[in-house]
Amino acid sequence: MKQINPMPHYSRTICWFRRDLRLHDHAALYHALKNSEAVHCVFVFDTDILDALPDKQDRRVEFIWHSLNELQARLQQLGGTLRVLHGKAQVLIPQLARELDVQAVFCNRDYEPEARLRDRTVKQALGDIAFHPYKDQVIFEESEILTGAGKPYSVFTPYKNAWLKKLDSFYLRAYPTERYFSSFARGAATVLPTLASLGFIPGKLDSAYPVGESGAEKLFDDFIGRISQYHETRNFPSVQGVSCLSAHLRFGTISIRSVASDAHHTEGTGAQTWLAELIWREFYQMLLFHHPHLAQGLTFKPQFNLIEFSDDQEKFAAWCEARTGYPLIDAAMRQLNQTGYMHNRLRMVAASFLVKDLHIDWRWGERYFAGHLLDFDLAANNGGWQWAASTGCDAQPWFRIFNPVTQSEKFDADGKFIRRYLPELALCPDKWIHAPWLMPAAEQKRCGVMIGRDYPSPVVDHATARIRTLAMYQAASS
Repeated sequence: MKQINPMPHYSRTICWFRRDLRLHDHAALYHALKNSEAVHCVFVFDTDILDALPDKQDRRVEFIWHSLNELQARLQQLGGTLRVLHGKAQVLIPQLARELDVQAVFCNRDYEPEARLRDRTVKQALGDIAFHPYKDQVIFEESEILTGAGKPYSVFTPYKNAWLKKLDSFYLRAYPTERYFSSFARGAATVLPTLASLGFIPGKLDSAYPVGESGAEKLFDDFIGRISQYHETRNFPSVQGVSCLSAHLRFGTISIRSVASDAHHTEGTGAQTWLAELIWREFYQMLLFHHPHLAQGLTFKPQFNLIEFSDDQEKFAAWCEARTGYPLIDAAMRQLNQTGYMHNRLRMVAASFLVKDLHIDWRWGERYFAGHLLDFDLAANNGGWQWAASTGCDAQPWFRIFNPVTQSEKFDADGKFIRRYLPELALCPDKWIHAPWLMPAAEQKRCGVMIGRDYPSPVVDHATARIRTLAMYQAASS
């Protein structure tokens, strides 16, 4: 039998925080604390990432900054401290490791192509200093779920079934970091760099949005009280039906094992439906790991690289700026632009509209979401856009085209969500709220909204656009 070498016990180590901004149930932190006399906690505001952000008033940077503030405060209460650096992580981590004279660097794995390259670079630069990466942001990673032929899945439902079949208490077990909190390296409190010193302007993140590990706990506690109705409420943007945890899962202020365990052990359709959404998240992570070319703008289905999309900048601007004339689409885009969040049902409908009504390349929409979503995740964003564009893995069939009016009638029947984000339509009767351009002129005058003046006319006719879409995809498929 092959003998597994035990983890050595180190005198000094680094735990490098990335997308795992919490202290509890944290794989790398657990192993670092358990196997070290003194663990130095470090986070790097990586300029390789930050310098590429076009908007210097970025909600994500602000979310991270506030979460780090809480993390720092908790560490100080425990006698430790958090070093926050600003610069190139692949340079700063090896440099700090030598400065602190540590024997090892612990971190949790990241599966995005550029992050994997960064980690290989760091490992090489560390030389004889050990590098220990761990699985933490997913239940099953990389090649843990494969087909009977040993290949990655390309269809979600068989993947989900295999995922659920493999799941047991071992994979959901929490890492009891609190047992070893005495191993934090003692040190004087360090001051976090200000957002201004990082080159960013505060104030875009909603001050009421719960941040940090405590914020994640608050949101999850609230959601658990509603999870039994999740399957019934999740598609309706005007009600509080979803968990609102996507940003916290993205930045690791809550453990995936914790939330998946609660969902798995909760009876009922609601909890199991939400668990399936968590599995979709891992499905997209698995796809990106096995198909890194997806991060380079290539389609999963190669034939659809040949689709000739429009480069109509006016129509794209109308979509971005909520001026399409379709109320549900415009309300969704205003929600995104104003809050950094878009309801999941609306992400599908808005994406479908851009690609299959306006015939704009899905990559344009993917980039726009990437720049505006607080919960932006490369794998999920790419997977969602390729799903809507019918170019991706297990995507909706290309001939299935969401009708923006019927979607509005079905999921915002009373127009409550529309009126929240389009106050110019506040007095529009329910009968016309989903397609206000059909409203008689006298009715427009009565409710104080003239179509084409106070609210735009439709930029495209859905029925006509649908015919063109079918022809585009048919040509690429043949």
